[in-house]
Amino acid sequence: MVAEFIAHFAKLIAAHPEDIHVEMESNDEFAEITLFANQADVGKLIGKEGKMIGAIKTVISGCKAKDGLSYRINVEAV
Repeated sequence: MVAEFIAHFAKLIAAHPEDIHVEMESNDEFAEITLFANQADVGKLIGKEGKMIGAIKTVISGCKAKDGLSYRINVEAV
């Protein structure tokens, strides 16, 4: 659910939405989400001073209350 949300949100922001894909690895304590994007879109997804990725983290932090997992998000260029 969280990975699909991040992928959909990133595709709305990105200039190259076809290059967006998300991988998620989880264990008992946290889930690590890696968002892969075109090099030109990485800056857009992180935002000035990290504000865009911070906003995404804030939105998905609500999922922690539901499933008890913490989430880490990384943005990498394809």
